Amino acid sequence: MGVTVSQGSITNPNDRSGFVVAFKEQQDFFLQKVNIPTARWDDVKLAAHDRGFMVAGAAKADLLTDLRDAVEKAVINGDGLDKFRARFDEIVAKHGWEYKGGRNWRTNIIYQTNILSSYAAGRYSQLTDPDLLKKRPLWVYHHNDSVRYPRPIHKSWGMKPVVLRYDHPWWQTHFPPNGWLCHCWVSAARVGQYQETAAPDDGTYEHIDKQGNVTVLPNGIDYGWNYTPGRTWSPQVDKYPNPIAKALVSDYVQDGVLVRWHNRLARQLDGWKALPEFAGLKGDDLIDALRKAGVIPFEQLVVGVIAEEIKALLASNSQALILSADTVVKQLVKREGQPIDAQTYVNLQAVLDSAQVIKQVADTKVAYWYKDGKIWYAVIKTTANGAENYLLSLRLTRPADLKNTLSAEEKRKLGI
Repeated sequence: MGVTVSQGSITNPNDRSGFVVAFKEQQDFFLQKVNIPTARWDDVKLAAHDRGFMVAGAAKADLLTDLRDAVEKAVINGDGLDKFRARFDEIVAKHGWEYKGGRNWRTNIIYQTNILSSYAAGRYSQLTDPDLLKKRPLWVYHHNDSVRYPRPIHKSWGMKPVVLRYDHPWWQTHFPPNGWLCHCWVSAARVGQYQETAAPDDGTYEHIDKQGNVTVLPNGIDYGWNYTPGRTWSPQVDKYPNPIAKALVSDYVQDGVLVRWHNRLARQLDGWKALPEFAGLKGDDLIDALRKAGVIPFEQLVVGVIAEEIKALLASNSQALILSADTVVKQLVKREGQPIDAQTYVNLQAVLDSAQVIKQVADTKVAYWYKDGKIWYAVIKTTANGAENYLLSLRLTRPADLKNTLSAEEKRKLGI
């Protein structure tokens, strides 16, 4: 599949007062994020920002939802900073939120960080399109000379400019933005269009956080920005061979976003159950009522990678396995009393990789049975168009439940 690069997407992301409406990949990146309550800005680090929307100090779900809505309007509609600030003021008054820092500084940080990181992630998605990489395998670093306070090192990278292959390790830490309010950007080039350069070696420095943790960073890269925005965003999973995709997802399900998201949904569920309209409801009745009321957010995260043979069995176009907020809430309601928590989903890949029995149970469904002392049962489903795979169920089961489900040989494989 080729990539269409819109004019808006190849301009540098300068002052948003005149910025065009975000391009598709930029919009898609922002919309797929899940809300993550945090106390400090570095509670969630590096690539975890690819999947989590957070505002430091916004710990309440309703407050975070309203802030998310205001930022979303800025990213998706191309609204300027003044409009965002007006919405921000309304939200602060509504929730009585006491935030740190001055109003203008804080709103500018929230606004610019989300605009610039979503822009970069959208660009990364475009730049790593396989067809584009064949034609333009070189990446060129550009400095935005319109910024009021340019960083000398960033300016030096743009003046050369730095030109390296897309897979050079330097980009893993230097793909912009490379710090707060950094407006640098990257373009793709054909071989021969630019002369390739050596990767700059500007030395390193140490950052010590409030807990005393020491992080060694390249000079020119702010603490917390030494990663490539968008690299672990779910569409990128299908750009990698299966083993690499599996390793990538295995790493990022452990970075805190999945656990925080699951725990936030669990707290929200407790709040919904206390409301008069849901009082006394249990099981499917509660789930149906929550769905009808529209309170379960449309959020999802990639939590695993299916094997190539399962992908073929399901006629799926994707190897990514998605967990939706709807399924998390359903599991919390129906698996009450079972040892199924956020860590269960962190360990899901073991069920996919080590299941002793895997069988197709419908045209678009595959079930897994995995015994590690207990017997785990998982079901995944592919959408009708083959575009996405969803985890429908994950639970413990008993040998007695499998009496009419599995053959004698399949029971033997499970050791029951």
